[in-house]
Amino acid sequence: MQEISKGANVSLTALSEDAGAVVVSLGWTSATGAGDADVSVLLLNENGKIRSENDFYFYNNPAAADGSVQLLGKTPTANGDEDRISVDLTAVPEDVTRIVVAASQYGGARFGDLDDLRMTVADRSGEPLVGYSIEDAGVETAFIFGELYRRGEDWKFRAVGQGYETGLAGLATDFGIDVDEDTDEIQAPAAAPEGPAEPVAAEAAVSGAVAVAVLPQEVVVVTAVEAVSAPVPAQTRGRAPRTTKKKVTLPKVARKSLAENDSWRTARLFPVPSLKSDKEREVRATSVLLSVMAQVPELGRRLTAGFGAPAGRMQTFTEVPLPHGDTPKRPDGVIRVERAGKLWTALVETKTHGNPLKDEQVQQYMDIAARRGYEAVITLSNDVALDGSPVVDVKIDGRRKHKVSLWHLSWAEVAHQAQMLIRHEGVGNAAHAWLLQELLEYLQHENSGCHGFQNMGPAWVPVRKGIEDETISPDDVRAVDVVESWERLIRQVCLRLGGELGQKALPVQRTRRESDPRARRVAAAVALCADGRLSAELRIDGTSAVIAVTADLRTGKVRTSVDIPAPEGSYPLATAKRLLRVLADAPADLHVQSLVEGENGPRGTLERLRPEPGDLLPKDGSAPTGFRLSLIKGMGNTRGNTESGFIRGVDDAVDRFYHGVVAHLGAVEARGGRRG
Repeated sequence: MQEISKGANVSLTALSEDAGAVVVSLGWTSATGAGDADVSVLLLNENGKIRSENDFYFYNNPAAADGSVQLLGKTPTANGDEDRISVDLTAVPEDVTRIVVAASQYGGARFGDLDDLRMTVADRSGEPLVGYSIEDAGVETAFIFGELYRRGEDWKFRAVGQGYETGLAGLATDFGIDVDEDTDEIQAPAAAPEGPAEPVAAEAAVSGAVAVAVLPQEVVVVTAVEAVSAPVPAQTRGRAPRTTKKKVTLPKVARKSLAENDSWRTARLFPVPSLKSDKEREVRATSVLLSVMAQVPELGRRLTAGFGAPAGRMQTFTEVPLPHGDTPKRPDGVIRVERAGKLWTALVETKTHGNPLKDEQVQQYMDIAARRGYEAVITLSNDVALDGSPVVDVKIDGRRKHKVSLWHLSWAEVAHQAQMLIRHEGVGNAAHAWLLQELLEYLQHENSGCHGFQNMGPAWVPVRKGIEDETISPDDVRAVDVVESWERLIRQVCLRLGGELGQKALPVQRTRRESDPRARRVAAAVALCADGRLSAELRIDGTSAVIAVTADLRTGKVRTSVDIPAPEGSYPLATAKRLLRVLADAPADLHVQSLVEGENGPRGTLERLRPEPGDLLPKDGSAPTGFRLSLIKGMGNTRGNTESGFIRGVDDAVDRFYHGVVAHLGAVEARGGRRG
């Protein structure tokens, strides 16, 4: 990790090939343990100002609808806290040139009262890239730690270290946020005395200005709610501005059922037991999803922001007849978003139950969209899109002035986003949360056909048998198909686990970003034919560990493992004992192996090592540099998603390893149990 000083800057892309998304961490300690601060993030345009109130993120507005910014919350340390922020630089709007990361205190607290003020930036894989320590904090009550900013196609990091004695109010004013520190006005009752409208109120109604009220322990973003040209109604004059409401999430544990017995089925908004044909499934799934997208703005925005849709009023339609030659065509759905009098339109083509999308059909919708001036065609199926491997093969007519974008969504991604909203990030009201829960129940029902990637493809069986018999050729093209299916499976595993945990889970890509995906998969296919193994790595936000997953087709086993470093300066035997205590609740068949300067050392199962921790130490007295924790289980042979299937086997293996092993390591790390 590169250390820089105040005022210095460094290119993130020069430090890592995987800096398209980063995790920013702000940390501090306190001798009394009472010190605290609240993190905030501001997106700025080329003029150094926010574009709207949506560009200000704090604990009551923790995530951007387009996924570009997400506050991940606080992680307690030994004497303080660390706040973490996920920033997907590839999703940041083009007119945002700077991302300011700051923190503020309240109740008279000052940053000079905190110790070890520090900001670090890590890449997508969790590898720390750059760090900056603040050593001159004093009476400031707000602090800009650093900023990410564009330079051409690159993103750079600058260590700022600028403080404000005027707190969040002073900081916010610098970036175009109007601040009102009149506590009485913010907390005024709804029925305030009538009277002439104040000039400042009228100005806010015209400009749609943004205000921030700084209260003793609260930050409230306030926006004018009157229309631009509308007068201020007499009955609203003098009332307090509307403030951000707390978002609603559903409890993870279901309330106790009032049913007399298990045979009673809960009434569902979207029933599925009667669905039998593929056509029925497609029509029902399209209508269910599009209707919920229109009624729950958070979901609609989340699923379309990455496709270029603006933030605006959304309406959705199904089975819309559109002229095309002699016979009108009926796309499964149409999405329209209106903003500032302009329409953004996308056609939707849906497949369920593992049915593949048809190239010719999607091509027709692309042509219709181009002729009618629509912006996009969105395909939706159980398949998972990969870089360099399109789900459908369509041709774009370069002679047309109007360009149409082709996008793909997996049903697994839809379920992931719904789960993130109702379990972790929250939505606007309880009715929206209930609708999302009903959508999720529908998607997860066995009859819906919306189960995500669930078939390794026709190449799976012959490739697996060829590896078992050692008869497969290194240049067998079917092996490339298996590698692609493996990548889709790993992406889906990340979606499911990330939705459950409320954290981003991403595959770790070790190759250069500009490398050819096809060439990379061909190389992986050659390796598969040679050693019979499929390998991948994934990382979950909130953990420093990288989980390795290896499926050995010759032995029929799946190995999940993680390497953890040994604390510096500790005694080897004490380190081994501490590790085994940490893993007290881990599965007894967990394999633990010591690592000595990258080489494999002694190993054994947790059950065998618990009474004799010293068996982990090398006989020659070498100190372990780390430990490798592994679980091994049968992987399943069939290509589908049944109980005995390969897909289910890999998903269960990752789930068991995370909850049985990695979660314990994370809990200890959060308590400071892995210091050193």
